[in-house]
Amino acid sequence: MIRFDYIEKAGLHIDRKLHDFIEREALPGTELTPQRFWSGLRDILGRFVPLNRQLLRRRSELQHRIDEWHLENAFEPAQYRAFLEEIGYLVPEGEDFGIATENVDPEIATLAAPQLVVPVNNARYALNAANARWGSLYDALYGSDMLPETPARVTDRIDPERAQSVIAYVRDFLDRHVPLAGASHHDVAEWSVVDGRLSATTTGGQTVGLAAPAQFAGHLGETSAPSTLLFRHHDLHIELRINREHPVGALDRAGIADVQLEAAATVIQDCEDSVAAVDGEDKTLVYRNWLGLMKGDLSAPVTKGARSFNRTLQPDRQYTTPEGGSLTLKGRALMLIRNVGHLMTTPAILDAEGDEIPEGILDALVTSLIALHDLKGNGRWRNSDAGSVYIVKPKMHGPDEVAFTIQLFGAVEALLDLPPNTLKLGLMDEERRTTLNLKECIRQARERLIFINTGFLDRTGDEIHTDMQAGPMVRKADMKIQPWMLAYEDWNVDIGLACGLPGRAQIGKGMWAMPDEMAAMVEQKIAHPRSGANTAWVPSPTAAVLHAMHYHEVDVWAEQERLRQRPRASIEDLLTLPVADPPAWAKEEIQQELDNNCQGILGYVVRWVQQGVGCSKVPDIRDVGLMEDRATLRISSQHIANWLYHDVVSERQVMLTLRRMAEVVDRQNANDPNYRPMAPDYQDPAFETACQLVFHGRELPNGYTEPVLHAMRLLLKRQAFEELSGPPVLRFA
Repeated sequence: MIRFDYIEKAGLHIDRKLHDFIEREALPGTELTPQRFWSGLRDILGRFVPLNRQLLRRRSELQHRIDEWHLENAFEPAQYRAFLEEIGYLVPEGEDFGIATENVDPEIATLAAPQLVVPVNNARYALNAANARWGSLYDALYGSDMLPETPARVTDRIDPERAQSVIAYVRDFLDRHVPLAGASHHDVAEWSVVDGRLSATTTGGQTVGLAAPAQFAGHLGETSAPSTLLFRHHDLHIELRINREHPVGALDRAGIADVQLEAAATVIQDCEDSVAAVDGEDKTLVYRNWLGLMKGDLSAPVTKGARSFNRTLQPDRQYTTPEGGSLTLKGRALMLIRNVGHLMTTPAILDAEGDEIPEGILDALVTSLIALHDLKGNGRWRNSDAGSVYIVKPKMHGPDEVAFTIQLFGAVEALLDLPPNTLKLGLMDEERRTTLNLKECIRQARERLIFINTGFLDRTGDEIHTDMQAGPMVRKADMKIQPWMLAYEDWNVDIGLACGLPGRAQIGKGMWAMPDEMAAMVEQKIAHPRSGANTAWVPSPTAAVLHAMHYHEVDVWAEQERLRQRPRASIEDLLTLPVADPPAWAKEEIQQELDNNCQGILGYVVRWVQQGVGCSKVPDIRDVGLMEDRATLRISSQHIANWLYHDVVSERQVMLTLRRMAEVVDRQNANDPNYRPMAPDYQDPAFETACQLVFHGRELPNGYTEPVLHAMRLLLKRQAFEELSGPPVLRFA
């Protein structure tokens, strides 16, 4: 329910729920007084809001100049590049350098592993992601499409034939990455630890050790019959759990009941694209869950069948080393927090004039304040042993906007009494001006940078919007093979390697969006570590476990050394426009593309606007579940807007398609009791949101969907509030 109740502090009007959360929950234990916090926020706003507005005006000015150029000129690569340099869109590249980031946790600096991205306002998802540092390879294989279907013979709810297929698959995995000397894991009958060395007895009576004895990292239980064995490969851990009484262990000649992989070493707890947070109430939930993660006391109720329990953060894992000492391994992923970008404002706090403040500035201060609890050791466990706070910053356009963020971080550190460069920056390379100037963006963040990555959806949306006037863009599926896209993926790695990221920062790749299609993911996503990326996004803990196998298959650091020798990707390719020249699609192909785009927009928007769900598994037009966030709207709405502008499709055709696809989405959500159908009257705010995104896509700033989404979600919340309480009254206390 929306509230319009504000408390005045330091000349600011603060949503009462947010105010109470800050003063009663976030500030205690940080040594900051409320007066210092609110006056500090006021001063930061006074300094940075004018700069923020100036940067947004610069975006608009550059877009206007590019639009004019395309209207007045036929595209010619050399002239286009010269024009971009002339207007300052493409800046001169400076001398070579290496980043100098210090105090970086090994999960970022030296570990190659999967990364999860999860909406932090959903406590259950946030906890699942944080706990995905470890996961069962047995469960991931058994419960996914990784193995062929087996006859449904169930014993204690376990299909023995399928279980044996899982066991065989994992034995092959162990033979490749933790090989025995002179035997196969398939033949092991018993394990023991003798004089600090691992010993395996085969079914034939042979006694063997590991081919590389140093891979044995620890154990639990008696040395003559250990209950747990720990191996290390590529700095990732593999855990064998031995229990002959377990239903799975009873099927296994060595009694192995489970094999656990160290999987999602890092997780991005997201305040941005996967979150629908439009007011003070929503922002308070976002911040409260982040506080629970930093203090270690977040919990979420879970019901599985007849069993109910509270999910909490997993404890660390303890082992006995081969030498008889103790070893502690983290039970949780290292958590990063993704703030909102520079564009949006929030009604959670109003300034002295009654204007909303920039949401990204609020995020920077509040998420850093909350992370103080980790830095001060107020929680049950430490997130960052290195004493750093990891903030991922999205949707920055070029070096000046990165410089703004660096200055903002410095001001936040000063207010919170943090040492310089405590706040680290994850730089998302998802806007065209950032890609083209990536080296200079990294230069601005060289003492704070811990992350760069690529993202197909947002980056393509910006590509379409920036050169909207140039002509009709190719179909979305064809974007992935365009010269600019192939260059973009290589360019990100090339620049990251040249700027010295290995050993200090992550080079990341984007999301696998189909959480139910794990066999295809395992087949294809190995391309990410082979590309030199030491992390890549996955949609679920199960996907994290399966993708973790790729980091055993590929030595990412060796790949990075190899890739250093190749020529750098071409900026000429990056500037090649994905324009269909001339378009030569059949009517059926055009309609197919339009159907796909409209259904995707409506399927996501309806949950965002009606229910405030920013990330979920949304059925596509083929009823395949895709893990979608706000970026899918940007690419799809911009693509339709481009085809509308260039007369590939008509307004009538688009509207008829939207209405027809609304019926499809209604059918797909028919079993959701909270869902309100859009058809047959098409008056629902969600349908109106989709129409605005499409028909006004060219006018939206940089093609972003947030302004429309926020406005329509707020409208719906206000309508619900009025139905229960009458017209809202704005109150200041």
